[in-house]
Amino acid sequence: MDFEWVAIALGDVAWISLAFTLGLLARMVGLPPLVGFLATGFLLNAQGVTSGDMLQKLADLGITLLLFTVGLKLNLRTLARPEVWAVTGLHTAFTVGLFGLLISAFALFGSPFETGLTLRDSLLIAFALSFSSTVFVVKVLEEKAQMRSLHGRIAIGILVMQDLAAAVFLVISAGKVPSPWALLLLMLVPLRPVLHKILERVGHDELLVLYGLLLALGGAEVFELVGLKGDVGALIIGVLISNHAKAEEMAKTMLGFKDLFLLGFFLSIGLSGQPTLQTVALGVVITPFVFLKSGLFFALLTGFKLRARTALMASLNLANYSEFGLIVAAIGVANGWIDAEWLIVIAIALSLSLAVSAVLNGKSHRLHRRHRTLWKRFQRDERLPDDQLLDTQGATIAVLGMGRIGTGAYDEMHNLFGKAVIGVDFDPVKVRKQRSTGRNVWFGDPSDADFWDRIAELHTIELVMLTLPKLSTTLLVLEQLKASRFTGRVAATARYPDDVEALRKAGAATVFNIYTEAGTGFAAHVASQTVE
Repeated sequence: MDFEWVAIALGDVAWISLAFTLGLLARMVGLPPLVGFLATGFLLNAQGVTSGDMLQKLADLGITLLLFTVGLKLNLRTLARPEVWAVTGLHTAFTVGLFGLLISAFALFGSPFETGLTLRDSLLIAFALSFSSTVFVVKVLEEKAQMRSLHGRIAIGILVMQDLAAAVFLVISAGKVPSPWALLLLMLVPLRPVLHKILERVGHDELLVLYGLLLALGGAEVFELVGLKGDVGALIIGVLISNHAKAEEMAKTMLGFKDLFLLGFFLSIGLSGQPTLQTVALGVVITPFVFLKSGLFFALLTGFKLRARTALMASLNLANYSEFGLIVAAIGVANGWIDAEWLIVIAIALSLSLAVSAVLNGKSHRLHRRHRTLWKRFQRDERLPDDQLLDTQGATIAVLGMGRIGTGAYDEMHNLFGKAVIGVDFDPVKVRKQRSTGRNVWFGDPSDADFWDRIAELHTIELVMLTLPKLSTTLLVLEQLKASRFTGRVAATARYPDDVEALRKAGAATVFNIYTEAGTGFAAHVASQTVE
């Protein structure tokens, strides 16, 4: 196989090797690989390597595919929630004002590139720092299989609102008015049934991948043609088909391509300039501001009637700076509003904030459990309907995770034990679909410590069946069960042989390997049919 195109795109195969090595080291110490990719860019920059046009194109493609997949998983009802649009607006206004004043204060003591920094310039830098990283948050939520959880949907909704604000800024700063032809984009809404019909006919293999690329890149190109940001076009096209049954499958098929091209994005950040002692020092000083951002998010979300735990999880997800901040800063540099060194400062602060956020998110559940009394002091007595704790209604068997395996397990257990079985899932769309078929399925987050404390208080559940998509999520649930002193029996599913032992050590009494034992079940089914 000819890998010449990879060498051309990334400059040298050594780049890939270094990115892989540092990404692997980052994962080994509990950080997301993207931190290693950012470090790769800075190391290459220190050796005099610069970013090429092809690498930038890969980076742009990665962002386009990222926003397309975000759109695929986005529910417009989420954006209409006050705890999304109102929190985003209030948070942005407060953050820009506070950070702008702090940066102006720093400028009084100034380094050379801060000399002459006006309040307007400080507010622009503060605006760049007000965003949180869509790339990072989506990656973290995907790894934890929490994209559909309430705190995940709230965080993604806030990110989308921020991204839309960035897109508006890009249009305004470019000094271009969208073409009158942009009004024709409204025709995309009545075209949605056509897009859905094609999606139904592409199957499940290479045509599904190709159709995803066509929608993402085609949507971006159409928006660019009428003077609008192409990434916004990819996002909107994703939203248009997000309610289709195959949207989630398409998102999964696009995952590998998106991750590959995002490697180019993270490398390009590190290659954006040569760090100096001053830029590094200022980047380090700015990094702790993310705690102010996160604290403000927590205060606003609890003020909008979210449980303390939901607000905390969403706030920790958003405790970072954003790649869109770099785009805003780059525009400021290009227009001569701020010095070029500010782009490096923000890139350094972004890198450090991702490392801080990775640590916080890795310990988020422990932070919640350890300081739960403190967090609940900020919680309002009145809470949103979909953020209430689950009532098991006297059920003795709970199936957690109502995907294909969970649905099959629920149906079989329901045939045997009737109304003693309850299904639980944190995807509200999935819950509604399951309930429409007559299944007793309720909304709940099995990784929530409050959820398991509630289960323990009711003393009815005797058997928990875990059919969750991620091993990490299953292990977290087992940890929560142990912490809540659950005395019932726990069964779990595994996809790989080495997962079986890990689940048993974590406390699962029964572990079912869905791949190895599916063949046994299939053979038993065929044998029973043959005997009949």
